[in-house]
Amino acid sequence: MASDVRINPIHRSLNKPLTILGVERKLFFAATVIGAATFNYFGSLLGGIAMFLVLFLVARLATAKDPQLPRILLNSSRFSHRYDPAKRSVVKEGRN
Repeated sequence: MASDVRINPIHRSLNKPLTILGVERKLFFAATVIGAATFNYFGSLLGGIAMFLVLFLVARLATAKDPQLPRILLNSSRFSHRYDPAKRSVVKEGRN
């Protein structure tokens, strides 16, 4: 018997992170908002642009290194610092 080979098309756009100018969307939005807040607080256009550029470059480096890194760092505060296997909860299943 001849085995039929099944070919599934995969689109590259499904696996790419969504970016704006090479920066993840959430980081770009955060850099824009903080740059605008700096402009409003200090009343300096140069300060707002400088803050945006610094945060934009940091976000671009973080996105180039690992797009999931900011999410991991922000979520790490929710979990305990050390894993203790003795404190594992046991789930009991009952019979129906």
